[in-house]
Amino acid sequence: MYLLAVLMMVIVDQAVKYWAVTMLASIGTIPLIPGVLSLTYVENRGAAFSILENQIWLFVALAVVILCGIVYALKTDKIQAPIGKISLLVIAAGAIGNVIDRVVNHYVVDMIQLEFIRFPIFNIADIYVCVGVALFAFYYLFIHKDAEEADK
Repeated sequence: MYLLAVLMMVIVDQAVKYWAVTMLASIGTIPLIPGVLSLTYVENRGAAFSILENQIWLFVALAVVILCGIVYALKTDKIQAPIGKISLLVIAAGAIGNVIDRVVNHYVVDMIQLEFIRFPIFNIADIYVCVGVALFAFYYLFIHKDAEEADK
């Protein structure tokens, strides 16, 4: 079940990126809400704000370590509540979506631009990672119990 959920999220991410490459790249930018939100095609060879540009294998290695940690946490039942498990699955989907781009294209396709602030253009996988991390932080701070606490 976990694998199917992650697979579906990765398919959505890759489908949007495919659309961006085949349709948006030739257009450049499509304003959705002028001054607020647009779709802008960008090939990002780094992380946010293009830091660590062209460090493909560093990002791939980091994603593999994170994915291994997620698999370990899920397999060993370290995460007790559904929200904790869901958050890790969402993070995994984001990591996989961007790793696919880095390995296949040597860059990540980004397309969502917030125009009202200076913020990196991002993609669906980035949203997965950010939402997953926020959910996991909530889970860990307010729901998670250490093994000793759980035994009491």
